[in-house]
Amino acid sequence: MKKILLLGSGELGKELTISLKRYGAIVIACDSYERAPAMQVADDFEVFSMLDGKALDEAVKKHKPDLIVPEIESIRTDRFYDYEKEGFTVVPSAKAANYTMNRKLIRDLAANELGLKTADYAYATTDSEFSQAVKKVGMPCVAKPLMSSSGKGQSVIRKEEDIEKAWKYALDGSRGDLNEVIIERFVEFDYEITLLTVSQNNGPTLFCPPIGHRQERGDYQESWQPQTMNPEDLATAQDMAKKVVSALGGAGIWGIEFFIGKGDVYFSELSPRPHDTGMVTLAGTQNFTEFELHARAILGIPIPEITLERSGASAVILARNEGESPSFKGLAESQRLMQTDFRIFGKETTRPFRRMGVTLAWGDKNMDPKISVEKAKKMALGIEVT
Repeated sequence: MKKILLLGSGELGKELTISLKRYGAIVIACDSYERAPAMQVADDFEVFSMLDGKALDEAVKKHKPDLIVPEIESIRTDRFYDYEKEGFTVVPSAKAANYTMNRKLIRDLAANELGLKTADYAYATTDSEFSQAVKKVGMPCVAKPLMSSSGKGQSVIRKEEDIEKAWKYALDGSRGDLNEVIIERFVEFDYEITLLTVSQNNGPTLFCPPIGHRQERGDYQESWQPQTMNPEDLATAQDMAKKVVSALGGAGIWGIEFFIGKGDVYFSELSPRPHDTGMVTLAGTQNFTEFELHARAILGIPIPEITLERSGASAVILARNEGESPSFKGLAESQRLMQTDFRIFGKETTRPFRRMGVTLAWGDKNMDPKISVEKAKKMALGIEVT
């Protein structure tokens, strides 16, 4: 059996652990706090800061894993190159983990080396550089920390008065010890998608049906599959996705975000792991969930094809207050709706807007997924985290 060292144990890591266990793997879940969601279903666990290179080295030395699988951004990813030299396999690769954990590396690769279309952008490490970058890119624009997740530190700058606040917010939302910010020209898009892309060591690169999603505060609120697209735009996105995953190397699932609008397809961001918007696949929209696809790809289990089985949607269940030992009101009532389900992540503390679970709804593959979106939203709004 393959031994997996899972670096990051949130809700995505929990679902991945369940899939890995079903395929016979041993999982050691790691995170900075005890009882993280993935730890609740893993074989073993370790608690340490993954920004601590020495602690990371000790975990690798102790467990001698067959695969090192990063699931969060806050990791001392430069250590991965040494692990590969020592004979360990990093998923999908040390290069991919380093590049995609840092918006600067992946954006420069996409725009400068691969020639993919992106929004105009600039970087800043000081408040004065930030002001100059905003003027260079132009308003409206979006400011993001180079290293963050779930929209933390992300804001839109529409007027001069927003600049100082956006700079401070970006620094506060930055993960790790990297105090640098990317400023992007705001793209007037019709919609945005996540294109889940699966690379295999001994098989073709495959694409899931595109996933549409809506965001607030930089974090997804609802996602649906499939997102209706012009075939030419979808082909362009698939071509861009294949180029970037080929450049980074390795096997696994990639969550690649694109803006679609005014006849253009813009590369936005990339994650070398299951994507939060891809939780819609838990509604049975595909023959394999994104977690099963990632597990199969990294374990070397062939994936002959990915097929759309039905349309579906997900909506997030959010906490509203700070607290501990949460309970959930309204779960039973939510299940009176046909063709629905939910997942509770098992997080033991709450804070405003923390994602605590997800609702799922589905219908026939030819049904407009927006019908399922409304059903999933109704369920999520009826569930209270207390």
